[in-house]
Amino acid sequence: MRILRAAEHAMLTQRGHLFHWVPVCLAMGIGGFFVLRFEPSGMMLAGTAALAGALWLLGRQMDEAFRPIPFALVLMLAGALLAAVRAHSVAGPVLGWRYYGPVEGRVVALDRSGSDAVRVTLDRVVIARVSPARTPLRVRVSLHGDGAGIDPQPGMRVMTTAHLSPPGGPVEPGGFDFQRHAWFNRLGAVGYTRVPLVGLEAAQDGWSLATFRLRMAMSSHIRAALPGDVGGFAAAVTTGDRSGISLATLDTLRASNTAHLLAISGLHMGLLSGFVLGLLRLVLAAIPGAALHWPVRKIAAAGALVAASGYLALSGGNVATERAYVMAAVALCAVMLSRRAISLRAVAMAAIIVLVLRPEALLGPGFQMSFAATVALVAVFGWMRGGVLTRGPRWIQPFVAVMVSSAVAGLATAPIGAAHFNTVSHYGLLANLASVPLMGLLVVPAAVLAGLLSPFGLDGIGLWLMGLGLRWILAVAAWVSGLDGARGYVPGPDPWVLPLIALGGLVVILWQGRARFGGLAAMALGVVLWAGADRPAALIAEDGGIVGVMTAQGRALSKDKGAGFVAQNWLENDGDGADQPRAAARWQGPETAARTKLATVGQVELVHLIGKRALAGFGRCTPQQVVVVSITPEGPLGDCDVYDPKRLRTTGAIALVQGRDGIRLRTARQVAGDRMWSGWAR
Repeated sequence: MRILRAAEHAMLTQRGHLFHWVPVCLAMGIGGFFVLRFEPSGMMLAGTAALAGALWLLGRQMDEAFRPIPFALVLMLAGALLAAVRAHSVAGPVLGWRYYGPVEGRVVALDRSGSDAVRVTLDRVVIARVSPARTPLRVRVSLHGDGAGIDPQPGMRVMTTAHLSPPGGPVEPGGFDFQRHAWFNRLGAVGYTRVPLVGLEAAQDGWSLATFRLRMAMSSHIRAALPGDVGGFAAAVTTGDRSGISLATLDTLRASNTAHLLAISGLHMGLLSGFVLGLLRLVLAAIPGAALHWPVRKIAAAGALVAASGYLALSGGNVATERAYVMAAVALCAVMLSRRAISLRAVAMAAIIVLVLRPEALLGPGFQMSFAATVALVAVFGWMRGGVLTRGPRWIQPFVAVMVSSAVAGLATAPIGAAHFNTVSHYGLLANLASVPLMGLLVVPAAVLAGLLSPFGLDGIGLWLMGLGLRWILAVAAWVSGLDGARGYVPGPDPWVLPLIALGGLVVILWQGRARFGGLAAMALGVVLWAGADRPAALIAEDGGIVGVMTAQGRALSKDKGAGFVAQNWLENDGDGADQPRAAARWQGPETAARTKLATVGQVELVHLIGKRALAGFGRCTPQQVVVVSITPEGPLGDCDVYDPKRLRTTGAIALVQGRDGIRLRTARQVAGDRMWSGWAR
């Protein structure tokens, strides 16, 4: 009875703070939908909706203290249903085989691949010998080769001869699922071409791609005024076009933990909205009588909302920018409604809107890092209100605020960044302290000035000022990234580690009462589990093209080139800073024939046959061997497990894990399950 009364008291203490948990419960339901290893049927979804309704009615009848419990369950079920509806709403055909031949379509997106090649996304796709019902809604093609071709323009209809294939699965069991990512982006095929693009039809006038054309035109104008990486940086923060940034500069920004300045995120949207808000208030205050008779603050907030909406449209409206816009719009609407603009309630409302519109955003590092930083900042500055920030000379308070905000945001996002990108920037706080204030004091105001002067042909003044700030930021990034030990590497955690740390942090911030410190125990447990995570003893790529075996020196790769994306991801997930050639040099197993690699993994001998010559010279295998073949053999190789491209298409990538009973195999399909986007049967 005493325990029941204590629980009742704890729940009653949460009154007035329960709204903060609404997005948390939605997120738990969304996460639950995505970790399922099977696709829920229509009957199951209907049953889930019926259960949610029954729990809602039950909650209405319960005592006030415990009523939030069934309502929380309702929200979790609602989150799962939202994710299911979204997944079905974006469904489209996915190419089920490798294709080489003519491809034509309309250019709807331009960016750069990881190999720095121009990449075009096409819709209204036509593929030879493929019926419209089986043709993907969108395909993405990287442009390789030195042949002269047309410069793709937004809305232009183009044609080329391309290699296409279905979106690939995780590079290892439990890894990033590109198939799922492509599904929600409606990408039904990806590939490359070495044949020049041919223009079939010029871009048509109309509103459907008008913003895209304006973005690309502005980006070209900015890069012409500010050549090199500075112009690419300026284009990235104004139009969202990152194609002008070199890979070397991008790596420098990542090493110094300032790459977030490239993305049009909450920082940029907040700086722009805040600058426009302050500028409009100053302008209106200068009008005689306006400050006395007009709601100046609300008018300025409305103007800032218009500016933020224009920024959203200009940037292309990707997920990160949409999320930032929602957060800024909620704050500005709160100002117009005479509510507190920056509060945990406002952050919760923004999170709800984003999760309802794009439930899949929950799985991305952008959503996680953005809301982790925002929640931590709002909570910490709320706890410090009237404390250290108001002490000392007024001139030093902004510097203290910048230092505190950079430190808090860095600490809040560090586990998420390390889990997704496997790197830690040891001097990231230093780089951000030297860079972030300049974004607000010079870069963003200069961008607004350039926009205001553009109709008069004087935007060069604002762009010049903008370039000064961006050159400083790039110089700081280069200096910090060059310091000894600037970048560290950490292995990827098990799937439950990051949710455990996040939930623990939310309990610390959102729960009322002493029980909140239980969240610290959850966070500590997550860190311990992360530190004790074991990486697979061996990994096999989903096409059999490369194998990686863990050694005392790190993972040894069976190839020093080729399959670079897979190799890089394996090494990053190991927390290994080596490149592919260095990792390939670690291979110490015997090589019995041309491009035949042998390694011992526990009680298993792992054999990798690369190419026809290796397959022809191999002979027959034994039961103690696991043979990986990069091409499908014509007949059986013996009494052993053989993984060729045909079999790997049904299993996905494979991990050999050392267990108490010896080596066991774990496949990507076993971990990810059979979902509508996985396509194991294609």
